[in-house]
This record gives sequence, structure tokens and C-alpha cells, in this order.
Amino acid sequence: MDLGVLGEHVQALRAERGLTLQELADRSSVSVSMLSSVERAAKAPTITVLSRIADGLGVPLTRLVAEPAQDRVIIRRAAEQEVSDHPGGWRRTILSPVVPGVNVELLRTELPPRCDAGSFPAYAPGSHEYVVVQQGTLALTVEDQRLTLTAGDSAYFAADVVHGFANPGEQPCVYYLTALIMRPRAAKPASPPTRP
Repeated sequence: MDLGVLGEHVQALRAERGLTLQELADRSSVSVSMLSSVERAAKAPTITVLSRIADGLGVPLTRLVAEPAQDRVIIRRAAEQEVSDHPGGWRRTILSPVVPGVNVELLRTELPPRCDAGSFPAYAPGSHEYVVVQQGTLALTVEDQRLTLTAGDSAYFAADVVHGFANPGEQPCVYYLTALIMRPRAAKPASPPTRP
């Protein structure tokens, strides 16, 4: 769960009950400093701490960690999809909605004949990509391995290595890619990666 959302939720539930941090600390057996850190999204609480906070607030744990209802369904209309054109004539469209704290993207990529989209850097360990080819031929390179996929073929690979996409054929290639990109912990939020 997004720590900022969790912190706001804990603070809102505490305010609804008219409790000070000290009163909630007494009820939950969680220190004031830990409660304050959770509300400020400065620390990720353990499940034990979350359970104690929920007990102190008098709510089930599932309610404490549930995303607010308005964030459970997010729609991205066709007109809002981000389309980018790249050198060599290839085009990428981000189809999936942007969901804070969720590092999953669904993309559609069009490669013209004989187009090489290039190599992409290794992402953090735990990153994954799934590819399915709608039409044409896709040359997928994963580290030193080169794979050829045609219409209807799909592949999975761990994206913590250098990888690349190219169309070696004479016909356009269209493929869909689902990416779960883990990001290393950093003091400042990193910019989202540019995917092919």
C-alpha cells in the first residue's frame, strides 16, 4: 500500500474518533513516535503494528489498509492515452491508467519494417516484463539471448538485465508489453522509465 495514503487514512480515522496521538498510543500499545512516523509516511509499519493500530482505532485491519473507494477504479480514456513517436518511426502508447504506488504499465508498441527500437537498461531486481505479439515479427533480446516471436506468441522475462526490441521483418510489428518495474529505494522519487 502507498505509505502516504496509509498515513492519511490513519490520521483521518484518529481525527474521526477525536483521539490525540498519545490516546491512540495508549489504546494500541504503539509508541507515539511510531504512530507519528506512520501518519507522516516516514516509516513502513509491520503487520503487527498495523494490527495494533487497527485495534486501537476500533476497526478491522482490512479497513485500515483498504484503499479509499474512489481510488479502487481508475479509468484512462482513449483520448488520454500517452502516445510518443521515436526516431526510426516506432510508436509507443501507454494504455494503462497511472496509479500512484503501482509500478505496472501496459503498453502497445508499433515497429515499422526493419526497425530497431534499441536496447533498454536493466531495471532493479524483481522487475518483470510480459510481451505478446499481435502482428508481425519481433526480435526480443534478453541479455545475450535473441528470441524471435511472431503473431500470437508471448514471452516473459526478468527485466533486471539489458533487453531490446526490433522488427527484422518486412511487415509492421505490433506488440503489447506489461511491465512491473521495481525501483531502487532513493531519497527522491525517480522518474518513471521510458518503455518501448
